[in-house]
Amino acid sequence: MNFIDTTVVIIYFILVIGFGIWYRKRAASNIESYFLGSNRIHWSLLSMSGAVSNFDITGTMWMVAIVYMVGMKSWWHFQMAGFILPAFCMAYIGKWVRRSNVVTGAEWMVTRFGDGQAGRVARYAYAVLAVVTCVSFIGYAFQGIGKFAQVYIPLEGLAEYVPFLTEAVTTYEANTLAVIIFSLTTLYIVLGGLVGVVLTDFIQTVILTLAALLIGWIAYTNMTPEIIASKIPADFASLTPVWRMDQFADSRDHSFYQFFGAMTLVWVTKGVLLSAGGPAQLYDLQRYLAAKNPRDAAKIGAAWPFFQSVRWFLVMSITLLAMTGFDGVDDVELVMPRVLQDYLPVGLRGLVIAGLLAAFMSTFSSTVNGGASYVVRDLYQPLVRPDADDRLLIRVSYVGTVGVVVAGIIVGFNANSISTIWEWIMMALGSGVIIPNFLRWYWWRMNGWGYAAGILGGIALSLGVLLFDNPPAYVTFPILIGGSFLACVVVSLVTEPVERKFIERFYQSVRPFGVWGPIKRAVPPLATDAQRRCESPWYTLTTVVLAVLMLSGLYLFPCYLVGHWHAQAFTWIGIVIACMIGLYFIWYRNLPVTEEV
Repeated sequence: MNFIDTTVVIIYFILVIGFGIWYRKRAASNIESYFLGSNRIHWSLLSMSGAVSNFDITGTMWMVAIVYMVGMKSWWHFQMAGFILPAFCMAYIGKWVRRSNVVTGAEWMVTRFGDGQAGRVARYAYAVLAVVTCVSFIGYAFQGIGKFAQVYIPLEGLAEYVPFLTEAVTTYEANTLAVIIFSLTTLYIVLGGLVGVVLTDFIQTVILTLAALLIGWIAYTNMTPEIIASKIPADFASLTPVWRMDQFADSRDHSFYQFFGAMTLVWVTKGVLLSAGGPAQLYDLQRYLAAKNPRDAAKIGAAWPFFQSVRWFLVMSITLLAMTGFDGVDDVELVMPRVLQDYLPVGLRGLVIAGLLAAFMSTFSSTVNGGASYVVRDLYQPLVRPDADDRLLIRVSYVGTVGVVVAGIIVGFNANSISTIWEWIMMALGSGVIIPNFLRWYWWRMNGWGYAAGILGGIALSLGVLLFDNPPAYVTFPILIGGSFLACVVVSLVTEPVERKFIERFYQSVRPFGVWGPIKRAVPPLATDAQRRCESPWYTLTTVVLAVLMLSGLYLFPCYLVGHWHAQAFTWIGIVIACMIGLYFIWYRNLPVTEEV
């Protein structure tokens, strides 16, 4: 980067750190304020914050790499990450989460499984999972931000002036840059809490949207039918999955794509189970818990894909610029920074890089803030200082925040690539714990012991995957979910069920559907036909289908538009409009009343 680009980036960092300092007093008033903003943040800001927190540099580099390799068929690969989760949250999961009235997902375990030993063990197991996942995601972000920054910041020039740093700025240049950026970002997280995170996310959303639109315009104007015909493979725009992709047979890192059909079945199954199990233990769950009421929680899920759609515009724009402008790519994970370096003019490049740094900081800050909440609220307070006041808990949260970051850096140092750590998080760790997180909502007989057995067993099985040399997911996935399922069911059935007063209170408050027969019969029915209709599984399933189609169209429309595939683009935007009309009558007009808490 030149002087102008560097100045833009530096100014941006000064602004966001300043926001953290500005909101320090408000954030530190109490622990609910620090982690949930006292449930006073508007639903649109929470949705915007959640969406931009997903718009990270590392994930975007990974998405570009996948689209570059397999085209629009990558849509099926992305399902493993739960990209359709907002549709489920819009339909029902969001309001279920908010009705729990807790601060963290691990605290929710006591609401579901009781305050006895089983409930507490489930809470600790969930907290362990949350911290492990947060640390893994921080290590994943570490890999991405280091690779991204080394394209623009030539640290090796410092070796001439600071000889004792020669190895750090040459051999470990990417890692050194990642440590510097992590340190700056951690500073404003510690100071600002969730309020600081959400309000800086608002600024970052504006910057990212402008950046995506600018790159999209450059890509769209550079694409012509002749260029696309000569440079882009004929089936690139097709969504139809194929059973085999033999071009990946000899690939060291991507050989699993050879059996694309089998992998698609695994990705979609995992994505549906993940979405039906609700938000994970990271920043997405925190946004729904922070909503003012269940009505606003549902709205967060509805607005999320609208804010997220520009990311797909950016991903496809960068991919097409690389495919039509580069003769060859040695490392597909470096496609994105190379495109930005080569195609953007001075000044604009600085703005876009600032926007992508904003994306990194949003994801990083949300992940760390969420991870620290589990360390403080679900491990330190119940196990070490049950009588701790808010002032002490906030001080401990500062230590927890730094500790989570340091652990993530250690993971990042030991990872080989973005793809390696991402595949393990999604298809090993994620698959190992997906069943207990699913059953907790839909099966009344699940108890705290069964949940803890499923979670801890799933973590152990996922760590076992690391002992093998990159086994394909269609082999490991059935083993992981099968082992976790057996642990959940067997342990739940051989131990005492949840005490009736807790399970009935949970059901009456949340109103989940599934296998709840004995509990449903013991709880008074809903008062009105309208309430019974909007809580019914058939009504909910219709909403989910429409919401998934709407979300898919919002993501696919910009991808097809930038590539001049106008027929597909306008087909999908037509589907979006039709689904929105249906959702207005089926979903919006039957949202929970505002007064419900």
